[in-house]
Amino acid sequence: MLEPTPLPSGEERSKIRRVLRDRLTALARAHQVPGAQLAVHGGETTLAVETGVLDADTGEPFTADTAVPIGSVTKAYTATVVMLLVADGDVELDDRLDEHVPELRRAGPPCTVRQVLSHTAGLPSGPASDQVASVTAARYLLDHCTDRTLVMPPGTDFSYSNAGYVAAGRLIEAVTGMSWPEAVASVLLVPLGTVPSFIGGAGAPHRPIASGHSANKATGRTRPVRQNLAPAEAAAGGLRASALDLLALGRAHLGDGPPGSLPRELARQMRRPVPGADPGVLADGWGLGWALFRRGDTLWFGHDGNAQGTSCSLRADPATGTVVAFTANAGSGTELWQELSGALEEITGIRVPTAPAPRRPATPMAATSQCTGVYLNGDIEYQVTLSDGGGLALSVDGDLPAPLVCHEDLTCDLVDPSSGRRIPGGRFVRDPRTGAVDRIQLSGRMARKSALV
Repeated sequence: MLEPTPLPSGEERSKIRRVLRDRLTALARAHQVPGAQLAVHGGETTLAVETGVLDADTGEPFTADTAVPIGSVTKAYTATVVMLLVADGDVELDDRLDEHVPELRRAGPPCTVRQVLSHTAGLPSGPASDQVASVTAARYLLDHCTDRTLVMPPGTDFSYSNAGYVAAGRLIEAVTGMSWPEAVASVLLVPLGTVPSFIGGAGAPHRPIASGHSANKATGRTRPVRQNLAPAEAAAGGLRASALDLLALGRAHLGDGPPGSLPRELARQMRRPVPGADPGVLADGWGLGWALFRRGDTLWFGHDGNAQGTSCSLRADPATGTVVAFTANAGSGTELWQELSGALEEITGIRVPTAPAPRRPATPMAATSQCTGVYLNGDIEYQVTLSDGGGLALSVDGDLPAPLVCHEDLTCDLVDPSSGRRIPGGRFVRDPRTGAVDRIQLSGRMARKSALV
C-alpha cells in the first residue's frame, strides 16, 4: 500500500478547510447548486465542508449532518449488505437468484447473485418510477425481470440495471426476513454510525433533509422538485445520506470501519474488475456494486448517483486509503463535481477520478446500415436511422433524432445539436457468432436490436 495522501492538521488544516469551503461556495453559485457537501479522508485526517441551503424556498442552511437523496449510490450499500450475507454463509455469489427470490422461480432469468451485483445479469434497466409507483417489489420482478426481458445472455457483457438491484433488495428481504430498509439500517447503516434516512419514509428525528432542485440556466431560477422514486425501487436508489456518511462506507471498504465490518477479502473481491463487464462511458470497469476508475496504475472504486434534482459521488483509493465524497442538491451538481475535482487537486494534491480515463481517438467510419435498427431495453426504444445527410441519427422513445457519429471500433459519440460538441455515448456490439451488429450500449445500458428500419 502506498503512503496515504497527507492532509494537514492544526492551523494549516483550518486554512485548507476555509479554502475548500470558499471554492465549493463559488462553484455552487456558478452551477446554480443551492447546497453541497464535500468530505475528504487521507491518512488519519478528515476534512468536511458544506455550503448553501438545503431548500431554496425555506433558506434553511446546509449542515454536515444534512441528508441528501443519493440516488444510485444506494446500490453500493445494497451490494455491501448482500456481501455481509455472503460473509455469514447465508448466500453464495454463484447461487442462482431464483434460489432465494420466490417470485423469480417460475419465469425468472437464469442469472446469479454475482451477475446481478455486477450488472452482467442481462436484465433491463427497469421501467420509469411513475409506472411502478403503486406496485410491490415482488410484483415489479414478476412483470419486469423475466427470461423474456433479457437484453443479453447472463454473464456475457454489462448492462446497467435498476431492476437488478430491485432483485438484490428482494434477495436481502428473503434471506433476512426483514424489509430492505430495516435490513440495510440494522446490518450496515447503524454499525457505520449513519442515521438511517430513506426517500418516502419518515425522516430521522432532528436530522435535516435536503430537497432536490431543478436549475434553469436561461432564467437563473432554481426551484425544489419532488422525489418520485417508487417504494419498490428503494434498494436501487432510496437512501439519503451526507458526504460524511458516504465517507464512512468508503472507509469501511478499505478496512477502516467499525468492528464487524465487511471482511477484507470480500471487500477486495467487490472492487476487482469483473471479466467481460465493459461499462462503456460509465467507468473503466465494474466490480460487485462498485464502478472502477483508473488513475495511473491504480483502480479507484466508487459510485455516482442522481435522484430527482440531486447529484452525489463517492471515490476511494485502495492504494493510499484516500476517500472523497460529494453531495449536491441540484442536478447541475454533476458539472460542479467535475470542476471541483480540479480544485481539490490544486488545494490538497489529491487527484480524484470523476470519469473514465480518456479513450484513444478512434477513426470515424462512414455511416452504415449495419448499425440502423430499433433497439429495445425493457420499455425504452432506441431507434438508429440514416439521416437525410447520410449520417446516423439516434431517437429515444420517439424524441427528435440527434446526430450520432460511429467509429471503426464501433464506439459512438452523440452530437449536441446546438453546439456541435461530441459527447461519448456508447458502443455498438456485434453478435459473436454471426458478426452482425445486434446490440447498442448507451450510458451503460444495453439494448437489443429487434427490427431493421
